[in-house]
Amino acid sequence: MGVLNVTPDSFSDGGLFTSPETAVEHALSMIEEGADVIDIGGESTRPGSSRVPAETELNRVIPVIENILRHKPDTIISIDTYKSQVADEALQRGAHIVNDISALRYDENMPAVIRSNNASVVLMHMQGDPQTMQDAPYYAEVVAEVLSFLTNRVAYAKENGIGQIIIDPGIGFGKRLEDNLELLRSLKKFTELRHPVLIGVSRKSFIGKILNVETDQRLEGSIAAAVIGVLNGTSIVRTHDVQATKRAVMIAEAIEKGANFLEAETGKP
Repeated sequence: MGVLNVTPDSFSDGGLFTSPETAVEHALSMIEEGADVIDIGGESTRPGSSRVPAETELNRVIPVIENILRHKPDTIISIDTYKSQVADEALQRGAHIVNDISALRYDENMPAVIRSNNASVVLMHMQGDPQTMQDAPYYAEVVAEVLSFLTNRVAYAKENGIGQIIIDPGIGFGKRLEDNLELLRSLKKFTELRHPVLIGVSRKSFIGKILNVETDQRLEGSIAAAVIGVLNGTSIVRTHDVQATKRAVMIAEAIEKGANFLEAETGKP
């Protein structure tokens, strides 16, 4: 899943793709590099970020969705939003997935929008909200608490007629360094919910803390975390660096699963 933030203030690539032209160009580049999904966000959810009106978000994302699909009609697009108005418009214009950091908690109309559009949803765990989540996060048993939360949100989604569900433990969203590491070590537990697991580790601050590097120096750490995630059962990796991450994951999977897997994936013995 390639990250496309069309925002002025996202933590890693804010301001780089604020024009529809540059955003579409970057999306097409990620598709060429092997992205299976393009995840488009019109509001930053970095720690300390502020909410923006739905109209602002729509003005940022809709032209990008339309132009990506004009160039590549088969592209699978995820809309990164917790607002039902934005999700509905994006799905009407051709998006397929709603990536909701609130796990359907912030907008009571979101389940109906997803259900009526026969869309998939990503349910993510977050302690607090983007403005406050990193102020003082705390868990007694982080894996058990996140797993319990996602179990409840999956049940809620199903009760509201949503069948295509992806779960995300929310690395970096209201988590301490030790929480992020414990979640990554324990991802196999989340596969017990029998829904695809997504992780977003790309360029996150826990990597910067371990390596003592700034955001633009976190490629190797992001790849290492992504590979660990895949070997522990992750189905979807959300990344800013598509080609490098995909290549690393392919090597890891080939080593783990053997030559038959490699031949099936690449068509080459």
